[in-house]
Amino acid sequence: MAIELNQPALRHARALIRDGKVVRDERDDWSEAAPTADEENSFIEREGWTEYSHWHLGVDRRENEETKQAYSFPFGDFTRVHRSGVISAESRAGQYDHYEIRDALRTLLDLIDKDDKD
Repeated sequence: MAIELNQPALRHARALIRDGKVVRDERDDWSEAAPTADEENSFIEREGWTEYSHWHLGVDRRENEETKQAYSFPFGDFTRVHRSGVISAESRAGQYDHYEIRDALRTLLDLIDKDDKD
């Protein structure tokens, strides 16, 4: 399968969650919380493609790594992980049979929700 789990992004997401950089919003909030194309472009210009890739759990190695098409399954707003983004990405990953990515997102959601109960 062309889209693979982006391990550096998974490590980045876990670290953000451990550091409490999480928005505990609901699934439907992602449409408002997701970065706009202009926000993505500004982030890429400021931080570069590698940092941009760290906010996406999917990577397509067939695509040019300096294009947005190479990255999928975003989970945050470039400062915090959004619970709504994790839920949305988990659903899409399962829908398109990206089970490794789906399972990684489920693990992130468990971390977020566990942290909320502690």
